[in-house]
Amino acid sequence: MITYNNENIPFPKIRRRDTTAWIRRVAASYGKTVGEVGYLFCNDEKILEVNREFLQHDYYTDIITFDYDEGDTINGDIVISLDTVRSNAEQLGKDYNEELHRVIIHGILHLCGQNDKGPGEREQMEAAENRALELL
Repeated sequence: MITYNNENIPFPKIRRRDTTAWIRRVAASYGKTVGEVGYLFCNDEKILEVNREFLQHDYYTDIITFDYDEGDTINGDIVISLDTVRSNAEQLGKDYNEELHRVIIHGILHLCGQNDKGPGEREQMEAAENRALELL
């Protein structure tokens, strides 16, 4: 089950049913099924609080993914700052909705085993995001 919640910010204009089906398609393309995945859409202050409390990081970010995977079933909590998604879209000259969907799937790709911190991994993650966006 995929759940969508918001805190301290209006809920984003996404089609939950279509987004859920898309997430399931992307997970299946990695040989994964979706178990329990919870999204929390929030503002910058909330994601900073989560970053400090759980990761001991003192900075803003667009997404934090907590991975609770069990075998080939993805489970996790994904926290997304809509403030940062909006500012990133503006800085990159991207459409806000496209950037939001890129971040939504970014968390799923992490749960599917994709990383973006090591050498060359960022480029691989971006390519995976682009492939996923084509399935939307």
